[in-house]
Amino acid sequence: MNMSENKLGILYTTAAYLLWGFLPIYWKLIQSVPAGEILAHRIVWSFLFMIIILFTVRKWRAFLQECKVILRDKRKLIGITSASLIISVNWLVFIWAVNAEYVVQASLGYYINPLISILLGMFVLKERLTRWQIVSFVFASIGVLNLTINFGVFPWISIVLALSFGLYGLLKKIVDISPMFGLTIETLIVSPIALIFLVGNQVQTGNLPTIFTSTVALLIGAGVATAVPLLLFASGAKRIPLSMVGFLQYLAPTIMLLIGVFMYNEPFTNVHLVSFAFIWTALAIYTASKSRWFKQMETKSEYNKQQKSV
Repeated sequence: MNMSENKLGILYTTAAYLLWGFLPIYWKLIQSVPAGEILAHRIVWSFLFMIIILFTVRKWRAFLQECKVILRDKRKLIGITSASLIISVNWLVFIWAVNAEYVVQASLGYYINPLISILLGMFVLKERLTRWQIVSFVFASIGVLNLTINFGVFPWISIVLALSFGLYGLLKKIVDISPMFGLTIETLIVSPIALIFLVGNQVQTGNLPTIFTSTVALLIGAGVATAVPLLLFASGAKRIPLSMVGFLQYLAPTIMLLIGVFMYNEPFTNVHLVSFAFIWTALAIYTASKSRWFKQMETKSEYNKQQKSV
C-alpha cells in the first residue's frame, strides 16, 4: 500500500467519524418517531439514495454483475448478509439510546469499540502493533475500564454498540466488495424487512403520513445522513490497518460526549474526566508512534541495541 493511499484512507475515515459524531443532533430532531420506525425509514431511504447514485455514475450494470458474483460466492453472500444485519442492530440501538437520553452511554460504546477493533485486527487479521502502540492500547483500556466499572449499571447499550460496529468493521475489511456496491447490497438485503415493518405499522395505526412535514423530510434525509459517512468509512477502512481505524474512531464518541453534556445536559463526573485523561494520552502516544520522527528514533534505538549486543 503506497503512502498516498494511506493518507486518503485516513482522510476518508476521519471525515466519516466526524459526521457520525454529530449524528445524535439529527436523531434528536425526530425523537417523536419511535426508534424502530426511524430505523426502517433509514434503511429504505439509504437504499433508494444508493440506487440514485449508481444510476448517476452509470454503474448500475456493474452493480448487477456484482450481485450475480455474490450470489455464486457463498463466503461473500454470508459476509455481506451478516454485515447488513449487524449494522441494522447498531443503528437501532444507537437511535434508541440518543432519543432516550443516553448519548453519554452511546459515546462510551464507541470508546470501547476501538479496543475491540484492535483485538479483532490482531487476532483475526494478524495485524501487528508496535511497542508504543501497545502502550497506547493499555492507556485507552484503563480509561474505558474506569468508565465501565463506575457506570453504576451494566452498560448494555455501550457493549452492544461496541461489539456490533467492531464486527461490522471487520466484515467490511474481509469481504472484498467496493464501498458503493457493498452499502447498496447491505441496504437491499434488509429493505424488504423495513418495508414490511412500515406497511404493517401503517395498517395497525391507521395513520397515513402527511407528505409535506419537516419530520417526513428528515426521515427521507436519513438516507443521505446514513449513506455518506458509511461510504467514507468503507472507502477509508479498506486503505488503512484496522487498528488505525479503531483509534480514529475516538473522534466520534468525543463529539458525541460533548453534545450529550453541553447540548443535552447529561452528567459528566470526575470519573469521566479521569477516563478521558487516559484515553487522550493513549491517542497522543499512538499518533506520535506513527510520525516519521518517532519511527526514526525507534530505528536508531534498535540499531544501538544491536551494536551493544555485538
